[in-house]
Amino acid sequence: MKKTQLQTFYKYSICQLKASQSVIVFFCCSGHSEPMLLPFRDHNPPKRKPFITYGLILINIAVFFSYWGSTNAVIATQITFERWAMFPEDIRYGVNLYSMISSIFLHGGILHLASNMLFLYIYGDNLEDELGHLTFLGFYLACGVLANVAQVLADPASNIPVVGASGAIAGVMGGYLLLFPKAKIDILVIFVIFFRVFSISAWIVLGLWFALQLFNGATSTTLSSGVAYWAHIGGFAAGVFLIIPLFVRLGATAYWSQTFGHPPHPDKLYVGSTTRVPLIPRKSNTRK
Repeated sequence: MKKTQLQTFYKYSICQLKASQSVIVFFCCSGHSEPMLLPFRDHNPPKRKPFITYGLILINIAVFFSYWGSTNAVIATQITFERWAMFPEDIRYGVNLYSMISSIFLHGGILHLASNMLFLYIYGDNLEDELGHLTFLGFYLACGVLANVAQVLADPASNIPVVGASGAIAGVMGGYLLLFPKAKIDILVIFVIFFRVFSISAWIVLGLWFALQLFNGATSTTLSSGVAYWAHIGGFAAGVFLIIPLFVRLGATAYWSQTFGHPPHPDKLYVGSTTRVPLIPRKSNTRK
């Protein structure tokens, strides 16, 4: 690994907490006076088992611990990233093009992995349900590759290793937004010792997330932030674009009119389940 690449590797590792927080929360707790908002489940049950989604989660976990669980995790991670991570500068010159896929299955830390797998778990099952197992797998990989293309175009001279499933999962989120804009997403709000769950429409949750990526992408660089924001942006846009054929087949805006933007089946209810996290009921059941 080049000296500059080795230096940026350590910088990237240090920035994993920031990268994960950009995916998983809207407001990062810099102290004890700011709330943290954590999307952690939806009310949109799939009709069939999401084997590909579960398989992708297991593969990502297995790959991560293949190097992170070694006796010398730092060196093992460095060697793995050198071989399989995507370096935009290499892609610019047509070198190691396979890394545009292999990098999707690498993560730089536990929080980085956990946040990405949580979002894949929340949104992936419904996209797989609508697309079918193998088509969803192709959709996921295509979003990941296009996300990496966006990052290369945004910073083609960068020699910072780009890793993580965030771009592919951003594509899943984009597809989810187009199909189920008013699906309910549960957000855990943590403020000092107070915590509460709010159910918010997907278009608000995902819209705010995308706006945050745009803002951060426009005001920071990969070198300064350690986060590949343009991969998030590119993946999300790719997901919206690639899901359009299914959206049109379902009836496009007529599909929204039939379901009011909600999933075409009853919401999954968590009241009375084993969770002890309180839910705030909606004032009205009228769908708008």
